[in-house]
Amino acid sequence: MSASISRGGSLPAWGAPAPHTPRPPYPPGHARWEGKDIGHASGQSVLRLMAVHAHPDDESSKGAATMARYVREGVEVLVATLTGGERGSVLNPAMDRPEVQADLARIRREEMSRAREILGVEQRFLGFIDSGLPEGDPLPPLPEGSFALVPLAEASAPLVRLVRDFRPHVILTYDESGGYPHPDHIKAHQVAIEAFEAAADPDRYREAGGEPWQPLKMYYFVAFHQAKYVALHEELVRRGLDSPYSKIFAEWEERARKRLERGDKPLEITARVAAADYFDIRDNALRAHATQIDPNSSWFACPRDVERTAWPTEDYHLARSLVDTELPEDDLFAGILESVNL
Repeated sequence: MSASISRGGSLPAWGAPAPHTPRPPYPPGHARWEGKDIGHASGQSVLRLMAVHAHPDDESSKGAATMARYVREGVEVLVATLTGGERGSVLNPAMDRPEVQADLARIRREEMSRAREILGVEQRFLGFIDSGLPEGDPLPPLPEGSFALVPLAEASAPLVRLVRDFRPHVILTYDESGGYPHPDHIKAHQVAIEAFEAAADPDRYREAGGEPWQPLKMYYFVAFHQAKYVALHEELVRRGLDSPYSKIFAEWEERARKRLERGDKPLEITARVAAADYFDIRDNALRAHATQIDPNSSWFACPRDVERTAWPTEDYHLARSLVDTELPEDDLFAGILESVNL
């Protein structure tokens, strides 16, 4: 089955998204609303979305409002968390205490449980050990047993099985750079690609078990990009408010230089999912990760009414598609229902 993508127009490089009127993605009477299933898993929800993440808290900082929206529209959503975040730093000063550091693995699992409940998603830990973020020049070697050091086939097998069991139509993950160069994010990208391409082949990953299943679309998160922060900054200035983003712009050129040195290419935004009504849910899920998110940090520096006006979407890059779709999109499931003649 080959991908077929048509472009119905290009998205401006730096323009804010057009105003959006909230609506269900499919009208009453459509097959989705009649409870019909796509594929072979009868009795499950009509559409299924899987987000593949490296650590607990990643699901709340990338695509969380999108997931919250889809869950509340009847989509079944599963977060696959590849590691337990055991080697993460405590980034909230209020939580930086010896007893927290000593019990970080358990605490982060509990935080993930709270965030999962807030978002309304299902979630599975796949059992790998956080690699930590190496620092220094040259970088030190990763600790033995780290997820990033696990051979690709071994690292991919649990996700292949999860794809076969959950049977997602759409998978979300990071691009080749990991979104930023954390070794676990880069490995998560590789594992997600492997699972997307292998889960449908009965001759691959036989030891993983499960009935073959082919996801139909894969998207990369485009979560932190200059266009968004320019739009937020300009809306704050227009309202006569102080902007917390001036320092970001001062650092952007250096960040761009480092990306070029690494060979990273900026991702084109091909899908913008209206999610402004779910930003509060996203923020509450973020706060649930109390070891990682300082409630007084820049995560919450922009007033939400400003964000809803200036940039009311969460953004994605379509990386794989086995269905016909027209770009740009406003729905991650665009083309899927039509492809199976429902």
